[in-house]
Amino acid sequence: MGIPVIGCSCETCMSSDKRNKRYRPSVLLTEGEKRFLVDIGPDYRTQALKYGIDTLDGLIVTHSHYDHIAGLDELRIYTFRQKRPVPCLLSRETYDELKIRYHYFLPKDSVHDTKLKFSILDEESGKTMFQGLNVEYFSYVQIGMKVNGFRFNNLAYVTDIMEYDESIFDSLKGLDTLILSGRRWEKSVAHLSIDEGIDFAKKTGAKKTYFTHISHEIEHEKDSKDLPEGFFLAYDGLEIDL
Repeated sequence: MGIPVIGCSCETCMSSDKRNKRYRPSVLLTEGEKRFLVDIGPDYRTQALKYGIDTLDGLIVTHSHYDHIAGLDELRIYTFRQKRPVPCLLSRETYDELKIRYHYFLPKDSVHDTKLKFSILDEESGKTMFQGLNVEYFSYVQIGMKVNGFRFNNLAYVTDIMEYDESIFDSLKGLDTLILSGRRWEKSVAHLSIDEGIDFAKKTGAKKTYFTHISHEIEHEKDSKDLPEGFFLAYDGLEIDL
């Protein structure tokens, strides 16, 4: 399974180091010939063109904040090309938000085609099969909003985490790779700091941790040197082979 991290922040930095030029956070999972996208921010069209994402077998959504769903309109081309709705996995809470913001994706008549085919996660945690992909999911909170984290075999994707129950670590045992949001070194009201993320990751026992959703204040080369062994700053276009 290949894991290109195609976006690592909600800010873009003016820098000569391309690893500091960051689009919004998302991940493309590739298993065999299948491609699954986790979150679809407002930069998605640029990302899809840059990385040649011409087919998509499913979308997995963590939550409904703008920087994680604002590229939904760009899914239209896949419905036209693939001649079917794009399967979408998400929580009941996120689905209810999308019904309001993207009501035209859920037509109530027989004339307009549905652009998305939803699989709803009604429980706080559990396991499911999504278009042939084994997915384990769990929940936490960011500023009052429910967010889902996801585990794919020995890789977990945990973004926008701030408030969580200690039971979350039951879903994160035995990881090879953890992709975790770490905004900056300073504390934040909405995200774990990098130091807090290091402590969180150590509790999981993950062999490698990659920080995503990185602020423009972080300089890749300089700040990477301050990370402990086994911790890395993700960057746009990073590929992780599992």
